[in-house]
Amino acid sequence: MSILINKNTRIVTQGITGNTGEFHTRQCLEYANGRECFVAGVTPGKGGQEVLGVPVLDTVAEAKQQYGVNASVIYVPPRFAASAIDEAVDAELDLVICITEGIPVADMIKTRDRMRKMNSKTVLVGPNCPGVITPDEVKIGIMPGYIHKKGNIGVVSRSGTLTYEAVHQLTQLGMGQSTCVGIGGDPVNGMKHKDVLQMFNDDPETEGVVMCGEIGGTDEEDCAAWIKDNMSKPVAAFIAGVTAPPGKRMGHAGAIISGGQGTAQSKIDALEDAGVHVTLNPSEMGSTLKKVMG
Repeated sequence: MSILINKNTRIVTQGITGNTGEFHTRQCLEYANGRECFVAGVTPGKGGQEVLGVPVLDTVAEAKQQYGVNASVIYVPPRFAASAIDEAVDAELDLVICITEGIPVADMIKTRDRMRKMNSKTVLVGPNCPGVITPDEVKIGIMPGYIHKKGNIGVVSRSGTLTYEAVHQLTQLGMGQSTCVGIGGDPVNGMKHKDVLQMFNDDPETEGVVMCGEIGGTDEEDCAAWIKDNMSKPVAAFIAGVTAPPGKRMGHAGAIISGGQGTAQSKIDALEDAGVHVTLNPSEMGSTLKKVMG
């Protein structure tokens, strides 16, 4: 079992005719190993072309009508990316994964507010994220497929690099993954840690979770409160940015401490209070969960 995506997901690549979109679609097609999942691409004005054998259309609505797509992955340049999300939402796709980084915050505020006002059922992952993978079935995004192994451990992280590190550790320990979700590090984004943890908790074949967070915002604290009252499965966590000075921006746009909130220690304290097994060493994410699970 898995969350968000599986071998039956039908995907459209928005921006498939660009270098980045074509490159990563090629990698994803190779990972699918013949499974039909990337069935269409969209670039306005370039309908009728083919890229990697995938038909290109002008709009997401056409891709849904003609090929039954229910998920989108976006590799559109930053100034157009929020509009690309809006288009996929208007087409009522189940899932939109936005890889693009550098989208203006004002654009994302408008897009997120628009989704809320229309009570959209579309699930947004990202922007500025590595994507989502269900090992041995389908990968949607830029993560290295070879480090993943099918199994029963869920992974969720704001950082792409930490996602890969956690996955690699788990695989080396013989602990395969059900689904791995990179939610992205921008301050205005879609899915939060709590949303993903809820899905893993409901998934009968996910038996444990590795959660990676970082300084900035209060998402991890919110997730900890939910875990304390609801989570029935073991969770191991790592929070990046323990040594970051207050007020210093670190890497991701969302990784900034302000107003005394969002520090690594406040997140660690909240998670430990919720019964989460927190490691201070990023090289021990996998081993921490393995100890917990016996």
